[in-house]
Amino acid sequence: MREIIYYLLTAYIVILIARAVFSWFPMRQDSPLRTVGRWLERVTEPVLAPVRRIIPPVRMGGTSLDLSFLLVVIVLEVVANAVR
Repeated sequence: MREIIYYLLTAYIVILIARAVFSWFPMRQDSPLRTVGRWLERVTEPVLAPVRRIIPPVRMGGTSLDLSFLLVVIVLEVVANAVR
């Protein structure tokens, strides 16, 4: 059971990282990758949104750094390693 939880947490971390990578590139509305990007958002937003309400993105000139993403990944890594 512990291995299953570990692998699920690791898979979710990979999904979070994929969402971050997808956010770096603009997608056309008719792109098939846009569907993947929307799915990644739907899967990760329920976890990121509550954390983002507590720790909003930090403005850095014309862009922002989403610290909630970093916090969630770090916490999931710690939990995954504890479960392992």
